[in-house]
Formats: sequence, structure tokens, C-alpha cells
Amino acid sequence: MTRTQIDEALQWSGAAAIIAGHILNAVGPSMYPYNIAVFAVGTVLFLAWAARVRNVPQAVVNVVALAIGLVGLYNAGLTVWVKCFIIHTC
Repeated sequence: MTRTQIDEALQWSGAAAIIAGHILNAVGPSMYPYNIAVFAVGTVLFLAWAARVRNVPQAVVNVVALAIGLVGLYNAGLTVWVKCFIIHTC
């Protein structure tokens, strides 16, 4: 693949993942934390593209979005842990 083709693949894959994340959000709370994980995949793909083309503003947006998403995944894991091991309602 050429450099341009790789850049295109990263952008379109990232776009598909972000769209899928929005679809999961629309489905509702039952999709949590899967929606966050899908957003994280899309964000990483866009971050990889931004780094390749040296698009600093886009890279900053993706780093911030990824950090927020990782906090959400952490909180989701913590919520499951509390429910299962402390409250015993898995």
C-alpha cells in the first residue's frame, strides 16, 4: 500500500468506528461500555493518521478524546467490579 492509501484506510476505518460508537450510544445504556471501546478504536485510528500527516490540532483532539474514553472504560470496569465483588449483584 502507498502512504496515501494507508492514510485513507486509517481515516475511513476511524470514521467507521466513530459512527459505530454513535450508533451504540443511540441504542442506549445497555451498550455501555462497548460504545466507549468502539470510540477508543476510532480515536486511536484517527490519532495514528494525525501523527502520520503531522496534523497537530487533530492529534490534540484525539489525545483528549482518548483520555476521556479511557477514564470512562476505567469507570465502567470499576462499576462492574463494585457490583460483582462488593454488592454481589453480577
